[in-house]
Amino acid sequence: MTSLVQNVSPIAAGAHVIAAAFPGDAPALALADGAVLLGEAGERRIEAHPDAGILVAAADRKSFVTGGDDGRVVRIGADGVAETLADEKGRWIDALALAPGGALAWSTGKRVTARDEKGRARAWDAPSTAQGLCFAPKGYRLAVSHYNGASLWFPNAETPPEKLEWKGSHLDVTWSPDGRFVVTSMQENTLHGWRVADKKDMRMSGYPSKTRSFSWAHDGQWLATSGADAAIVWPFAAKDGPMGKAPRECGIRPAKVSRVACHPGALVVAVGYEDGFVLLCRLTDGAELLVRKADPDAGAITALAWDRTGRKLLFGTEGGAAGLLSLPA
Repeated sequence: MTSLVQNVSPIAAGAHVIAAAFPGDAPALALADGAVLLGEAGERRIEAHPDAGILVAAADRKSFVTGGDDGRVVRIGADGVAETLADEKGRWIDALALAPGGALAWSTGKRVTARDEKGRARAWDAPSTAQGLCFAPKGYRLAVSHYNGASLWFPNAETPPEKLEWKGSHLDVTWSPDGRFVVTSMQENTLHGWRVADKKDMRMSGYPSKTRSFSWAHDGQWLATSGADAAIVWPFAAKDGPMGKAPRECGIRPAKVSRVACHPGALVVAVGYEDGFVLLCRLTDGAELLVRKADPDAGAITALAWDRTGRKLLFGTEGGAAGLLSLPA
């Protein structure tokens, strides 16, 4: 297997890495100890949540947004300036989502708050605890996963949210880049999807553990997922999505996949494992490139992110190790 290990610059994060991103093209890591590290060596430490921990994070090209167990939602710009966007007075921030146009949503228990790009906020109570949030690729609409399904909410409309029903506990949620499908991960080690136009159900099962990471290929036709001893990649090009079609398996190893991140311009997926191993897999032929060898002492890969050019890959682990891969020209 060809190795890219020599192209990785280590970063001593020093705490559980919750998320990775490239706001303003600069590498950034959100840590469970409440800090955000900026820079290729993590040289700038921003105390986003002093005396608290970061629970969730989301990013766009301009900023990193974090939610903490102090009830605060904080935006950290590429310049390192931290701004408190919301304060839920100690209620834990359970989920976060950002929209391409600058809108933001977060949840605390059943309460979901959406804030548009002009700063106007609206709130809605989900039927049960809101587990996952995801904005539609176009328009101001939010998918919210909860017990017994998901809801599609227009924050600026007076009409009640549209319900997508399926019994069980739904965890994370994602919306396909073309807007045709909504997919949730479930407590029952399966994925469930709906075709938005007619609410047709689709079930993607066979996982040995829960899927807690998924990523769409840049062309929107493949969904890479964690939760097995390979990245399970489902085809979504057809009108019925993956129904009746077998998924591809990339990077089969004797360790479960914990994170996946699709390349922004090529049919390549970065795959992180519970033993700290990181691999690049090409979807077209299954070719593999080694990024990081297994390191059980550092814990599972908990964060993976590409920069906008696809030339850099940032990763972090449960045990506080991190690294930045720079692909050769």
